[in-house]
Amino acid sequence: MKKKSKISRIRNIGIIAHIDAGKTTVTERILYYTGRSHKMGEVHDGEAVMDWMPDEQERGITITSAVTTCQWKDTDIHIIDTPGHVDFTIEVERCLRVLDGVVGVFCAVGGVEPQSETVWHQADKYRVPKIAFVNKLDRIGADFFGTVAQMKEKLNADPLVLQIPLGIEEAHRGVIDLVRMKQILWDDDSLGAAFTVQDLSEAAMEPARTHRDRLMEKLAEIDDAIMEAYLSDAVDEAVSTDQILSAIRRATLELKLTPVLCGSALRNKGIQPLLDAVVAFLPSPLDIPPVQGMHPETGETVTFEPDEKAPLCALIFKVSIMDGRKLAFARIYSGTLRAGREVYNATRRIREKPARILFMHANKKERIDAAGAGNIVGVVGLKTSSTGETLCTAEHPVLLERMEFYEPVISVAVEPKTHSDQERLDQVLDKFLMEDPTLRVRKDEETGQTLLSGMGELHLEIITSRMEREFKVRVNVGKPQVVYRETIETPAEASAVFDKEVGGQRHFGEVRLRLKPLARGSGNRFVSAVSEETFPILYVPAIEKAVMEAFASGVLMGYPVVDIEAALVGGSQKEPLDSELAYTVSASMACKEALSRGNPFLLEPIMTVEVLVPEGFMGDVIGDLNARNGKIEAIRPKAGYQVIQAIVPLARMFGYATALRSATQGRGTFTMQFSHFDRRGTP
Repeated sequence: MKKKSKISRIRNIGIIAHIDAGKTTVTERILYYTGRSHKMGEVHDGEAVMDWMPDEQERGITITSAVTTCQWKDTDIHIIDTPGHVDFTIEVERCLRVLDGVVGVFCAVGGVEPQSETVWHQADKYRVPKIAFVNKLDRIGADFFGTVAQMKEKLNADPLVLQIPLGIEEAHRGVIDLVRMKQILWDDDSLGAAFTVQDLSEAAMEPARTHRDRLMEKLAEIDDAIMEAYLSDAVDEAVSTDQILSAIRRATLELKLTPVLCGSALRNKGIQPLLDAVVAFLPSPLDIPPVQGMHPETGETVTFEPDEKAPLCALIFKVSIMDGRKLAFARIYSGTLRAGREVYNATRRIREKPARILFMHANKKERIDAAGAGNIVGVVGLKTSSTGETLCTAEHPVLLERMEFYEPVISVAVEPKTHSDQERLDQVLDKFLMEDPTLRVRKDEETGQTLLSGMGELHLEIITSRMEREFKVRVNVGKPQVVYRETIETPAEASAVFDKEVGGQRHFGEVRLRLKPLARGSGNRFVSAVSEETFPILYVPAIEKAVMEAFASGVLMGYPVVDIEAALVGGSQKEPLDSELAYTVSASMACKEALSRGNPFLLEPIMTVEVLVPEGFMGDVIGDLNARNGKIEAIRPKAGYQVIQAIVPLARMFGYATALRSATQGRGTFTMQFSHFDRRGTP
């Protein structure tokens, strides 16, 4: 593989979609047609290159994002295949943080499904240009134009249809290229590697002209030259293919339009034009704004250009434990990262030395000496650097914006089966915590149990499975428990005094706090309402820290406390006995007392549930959801099925997959994702 490439010939893309839309199959075909792999791996056979973990191969789903590099038409394409299951949304989030463009894959039968919406809006959040690929056109019930309509309705996207299917369901043979007005047919005997580009048949001419006209109408809105030709009815004569491609690229980069292509990855149709579109329309590192960060000392905004000769600026977006070693995945925005040359971690303010730099191909590695701006690489040898941290040079320090991580909603208790398992359990959990920012581990002081908290049942199931498979640590796992939150109903005030002798020295401090509830989802905040004349301002930061630590464990059941404002309203001191220790302890005591007085109550996680069910079973499914204290929000028809949207408390959803299969003779499916926290007993 060519190791060096001009930055303009690099594409950093992600493949995103709902579970089972065909992301990994699309990626496998890309690797085959670019010559990166010599055999097509199939997800259903457990042989997909990108799904290399045993759990992924067994379940036929992507769990962890995998990175690979391939070449197409003299362009280096770095691809990240992301998970589609809601429990692993953080994998998508941290990959989108460093990607320049994405390909959204949609099932032509399922349309725009819930997790498709989630990942699409994540891409919107990071302002990532997108291409859409409508997959599975060979399936019964495939509806290309219905899926495009859903993109408008659910994603608030403006789709620009560049291809329409040539045949649908069993008759699907290829696609009609509306830009060049040609039809592309794939040869089944060559596994899709060979295809022919032909003039349009008579049957294809009329729909092609109709949709070509719509394409040019949309481009005319954003390109003056095309507008002029369109108004004079001379588009075909006056506008060249290069002009059209240039206008599409500009509209894509400016997030005005989303090019839509189509095909059937499993049947080897549509992938080569998709690769052409990635090269033609998605940005190189030069096409996106230069990365900006904050100078850690001055707080000023600093900018780093995508230039290999500029100072180093790289972001660690993921840490993985592979073959027992820590492997950090980094996106290099500026400068060059060299093996054996010291770098500066501006987040931790420490120096690190990368031992090896690697181009990744799923779990396979290709060692290189250095990597320049625009590349995504694996780095071995960073001892303490972790996810979301910035690597740079000490002479040009910079802090890039940290990533946001989700709070877990479900817990299980894990206990080692033998004494030798006990010794290794803590080490293994430390490795998982390093890998996964959404995982939490805490010890229950009363029972001595180790509690593992994550984003869902599957998330925790995978973690416990990996403990035994990869690290040979056997554990007993308790039943899943919901992770609640605590808050208060009414404002409350309390004071506490600490007046004790510690280590031969007397300490004194009194703190008075007032707590008041905030709107749901506001978070916690601390304000100081005391003046320097009445209270030692020196100790306010220590009091704030103590209050926030006290909020980590509520007074009802020890769950985190949320949506409360804590105001420091008074206190007293006795010079020279006042100390940081005294105010810290008294602030914590006052906070706990005020929480007890504020009528505390539990908040439980409420989930958005979407159930796809045959019409004949709808009554039973709705009755079951109502029995689970669910609230039906919408019911809409979809190709012989009904889609039921509801919100249901997570505590009532355990075992729902089995119940749904029983109620629908195995024909019903559902997806579930976290919506919000609400008062326990309120859906």
